[in-house]
Amino acid sequence: MGQAGAAFHGQSRLLPDTDMAALRADEHRHGGDHPAIPGELARGAQGRRRMSGVEIALGSVALMLVLIYAGLHVAIALILVSFIGVWVLKDNFDLAANMLVVAFKDSITDQLFGVVPLFVLMGLVVSISGMGRDTFDVAQQAFRRIRGGLGVATVAANAVFAAITGISIASAAVFTKVAVPQMRARGYTPEFSVGVVAGSSVLGMLIPPSLLFILYGILTEQSVGSLFIAGVLPGLLLAVTYSIGIVAMAHLKPGFVGGQAAQEFDAPHMGWGEIAAKLLPIAALVALVLGGIYGGLFTPTEAGGAGAAGALIIAIVKRRLSWRDFWQVLVQTGHTTASICFLIIGASLYSRMLAFTGMPGWLGRTVLEAGFSTEGVVLAMVVVMVLLGTILDSSSIMLLVLPIAVPILNGLGVDLIWLGVIAILAVEIGLLTPPFGIAVYVIKSTLGPESDITLGQIFRGAAPFALMMLFVLALVFAFPAIATALL
Repeated sequence: MGQAGAAFHGQSRLLPDTDMAALRADEHRHGGDHPAIPGELARGAQGRRRMSGVEIALGSVALMLVLIYAGLHVAIALILVSFIGVWVLKDNFDLAANMLVVAFKDSITDQLFGVVPLFVLMGLVVSISGMGRDTFDVAQQAFRRIRGGLGVATVAANAVFAAITGISIASAAVFTKVAVPQMRARGYTPEFSVGVVAGSSVLGMLIPPSLLFILYGILTEQSVGSLFIAGVLPGLLLAVTYSIGIVAMAHLKPGFVGGQAAQEFDAPHMGWGEIAAKLLPIAALVALVLGGIYGGLFTPTEAGGAGAAGALIIAIVKRRLSWRDFWQVLVQTGHTTASICFLIIGASLYSRMLAFTGMPGWLGRTVLEAGFSTEGVVLAMVVVMVLLGTILDSSSIMLLVLPIAVPILNGLGVDLIWLGVIAILAVEIGLLTPPFGIAVYVIKSTLGPESDITLGQIFRGAAPFALMMLFVLALVFAFPAIATALL
């Protein structure tokens, strides 16, 4: 198999060598004698057949999917299945418990994990400070004479908003309140009004700073700054594709889009001074965060802190942040951070269990011996992620798939920065697809019970944008330079 095959021998990238050594030493102290080499079958004193490591790993994946389908929280499922997997593999409860302790102690103690609450805090402060409405007002002014112009304005505003939030759900909630009433008032159909908000909200996870890129960087040990840079061109390409698609639909499918003629568009004109007043704070925040990272002034964690402080200052200066709002932001930041960190702990346990079974090495060797191409393996990962997107949120999909896929693709020599862009596009398609489609449910919840727009209408409106995302995914897959050209 050569060097590529050797790269598969061992463990997942998510499991440090020292942890595996410690667990094996612990096994030796407890007298464990069950091999974890794939394909080998351990037999007890009475000669009974024991499951191999690979069988346990495959069984654990199946059990986890059953538990998740049954409604168990993903983090709990990851932790439970990982614990049971090691216990069954080594027939040693103490060893499995020791793995829990090591994982909980080491998973989120690194300073890098401070980037999660800081960027979440920045995104939530930006959401309540009115910056989303400011960007939409300016975009509306710019595209007022284009057929389907309010849809294009929503995409443009979301692209700008994405550069200061990085959270798709926040974008969906903000622009549901800002853009949907404006589009409905000007004759756009309910399906299109909510569909364009759902579709453009995914830009928040592709255009930096992106919470999913941060999570991917942590899980795969890749540079978060490089991932941010890699997301710029694909994010802009997706925004342009959306805009072209909206204009095309407005001309070819006017019954789906709706809207008034350009001359009936009666939004008030803004002067250059008003436009500058709305855009300068946003530009300053983008320059502070992204400029600080790319200029080498900040680490991603420090940039998150600077961005959160900058967003707070802007909100206070604009007098758009009350004490009540600030408290709600802090509480929501705590809830979101705790949820993400709990998922990371579960993923760490899961990857350790898989490495202990030897499944990544066995799967990598199987792929090589079967003669599968690198492109075929990447496509298989994309298909799995898109399918999981029908039942799981984006973070959970990455935490389930990456521990298995990354060791194989890394051994095949795949550029993990490019792979990160592919993975984000694949999981974000799931935000728009039934039955889960979390962005759709966020929009429905934001609209409120009094709204006449149904979930089915939102899903139908989002469908063209999911197809456009699939088109951009195909372009990035076929032309990797779209993601790597700026690196």
